[in-house]
Parts: sequence; C-alpha cells; structure tokens
Amino acid sequence: MANIMNSLYNMRLLDDLARQETVIHKLHPLMKLLTTVSYLTVVVSFGRYEIGGLLPLLLYPVIVFTLAELPVKPILLRILLVSPFIIGIGILNPFFDHQVYLLGGREISRGWITFLSILLKSGLTVTAALLLIATTGMDRLAGALRMLKIPRIFVLQLLLTYRYISVLMEEVARTLRAYSLRAPRQKGVHRSAWGSLAGQLILRTFDRAQRIYEAMCLRGFTGEYHTGGFKEIRVWDLSYFIGWVFFFAVARMYNIPMLIGSLITGVIR
Repeated sequence: MANIMNSLYNMRLLDDLARQETVIHKLHPLMKLLTTVSYLTVVVSFGRYEIGGLLPLLLYPVIVFTLAELPVKPILLRILLVSPFIIGIGILNPFFDHQVYLLGGREISRGWITFLSILLKSGLTVTAALLLIATTGMDRLAGALRMLKIPRIFVLQLLLTYRYISVLMEEVARTLRAYSLRAPRQKGVHRSAWGSLAGQLILRTFDRAQRIYEAMCLRGFTGEYHTGGFKEIRVWDLSYFIGWVFFFAVARMYNIPMLIGSLITGVIR
C-alpha cells in the first residue's frame, strides 16, 4: 500500500514542479518544446562510438536544472527507473562488437564504448523529456503540440492517458486497502484472489472512466481539450530557442572537447 501511495505522489510531483515561477517556467511552452526536440535530435544523431562529442550536451540539463530550481534527486530517481531497460539493451554490445580501440595505450573493446554511448544518450534524452514536463506541465505541453498542428486525437490521448493513470492507481490503492482490511494478518494478496481482484479492478476502472467522461460532457467537452490561451512569443523566448539551437549545432559539427584539448596542448607547447 505504501508503495502505491508513493507512486501516486511521485506521479504528481512533476505537475507540482511545473507550477513554479522561475525563468524557465515562464518561457513559452512552444519554444521549450522545440528546444527539447532539437536537443533530442542532436543527441541521437551522434554515432555509436562518439562519446566525447556528447559531453558538451550535458550543459543543457545542468543549466535548466539550475535556472528552474528543480530538485535533482526526484528527477534522478526517475532516470534510474528506466536504467535496467537501457542496460539490458546495451549490455550485449561487448559480446558482439570485438573490434579493439586504443585508449591511452590500452586496448578496449569497442563494444564497451558502444554500451557507454547508449547509456549516455539514453540518460540525456530521458533527462531532457523529464525537464520539459517538470518546467511546462502536461496541459501547457498539450497546447504547444496543438500549436504545431498535431492531430487533436493524439494530443487528447496523450493528455488523458498521462492524467488518468493516477486515477487507475487510486482504484488499485482502494482495492488493496479493502482487501487488507478483510485480511489484516496476511502479507500481500493471496494468489487465489488475484483473478477476482483483477476483474473487480477492471470493472471499477470502466465505471470510473464512464463517470469521468459524463462529467466532461456535462462541462461542454466536444472532443477538444482546451488548455487555455498562451501569451505571444516574446523576444526572450525566441532568443532562448535560437541560442540553444546554435549551441547544439556547434556541438554537433565540432568535437568541442577535442578542440579544447588541442588548444590547451598548443598553448602548453
């Protein structure tokens, strides 16, 4: 029960963080969305052996974390939740890619380099997506998607799925609470009750969804989810987008760590 309540709290934490009033939160949602899409595009465009070129892109989440005044620990925990899937995908690379790469006079299998590249890319992309939600909120993000002429059925499906996962979790918590009251000395749910509890959960979920839909219709819902209007795009909003896109382009075209190393080496010589 405690785990489910913690999950409910964690799901709503991003929405609570999105209500802050910082420099990043006040930016136009469309500019933040386009900046994040540009960042994700640049990150995934790097080759599987290019680790050094990805390092300058760490600057983006660090600056957003700082300016948005976001807590690092909750975001980091959400990144760690997907890490087992990432490790499961990339851990086989050292067994299939046996080519040797010389690093500091030592031979290293390129499979390990590929594995590290997958970890770094996944960490950067997941972090960027979480930062977008934590500084924008799903309602404003849905509005930005509609401004890009994304079909409303996809935006509505995304928004309702995100919002009403918590409703499903509440039904699960309520069902488990009722079961625990009827079996106070039992740890967990006995396997003989799994089927009946799952059936009850499905029926309760359908009933709750129908009541939510009827309530939406009574409030004028006709298929379009209105998230409210946005202010016009300001010069600061556009500057934020252009500045980051320029930095991403430079980081993609040039290996900045290698250039800095060459510059320092040249100065020392």
